[in-house]
Amino acid sequence: MKQLIYITGIKTYSFHGCLAEESRIGGHYQVDIKLETDFSQAALNDDLIETIDYVVVNQIVELEMAIPSKLIEHVGLRIYNTIKSTFITCNKLEVLIRKISPPINGDVDEVAIALSDFN
Repeated sequence: MKQLIYITGIKTYSFHGCLAEESRIGGHYQVDIKLETDFSQAALNDDLIETIDYVVVNQIVELEMAIPSKLIEHVGLRIYNTIKSTFITCNKLEVLIRKISPPINGDVDEVAIALSDFN
């Protein structure tokens, strides 16, 4: 049985972008995390230590999103690498970052990047 954990809609106000005003003004972002792990023992024993702690995942996302970068691709890779190194029981991982209302000279709701081990 496949066992997945979703942590979705993590909202941050961050300062990413190639334009000077993006690093000064900032913008709204949403991050979704999808993890595959074996949490069968946690489900049986009702024990947090035997699964991936959502609070820690959220903290990782918030910490990495707080570091200004030109590209959300760069931020996504940092989040991906930190989660993978923190949770050795994470078999597969997907990180999706959405930049809300990006300043790209058009009426665009969002741009997004994803890094994923999932097919």
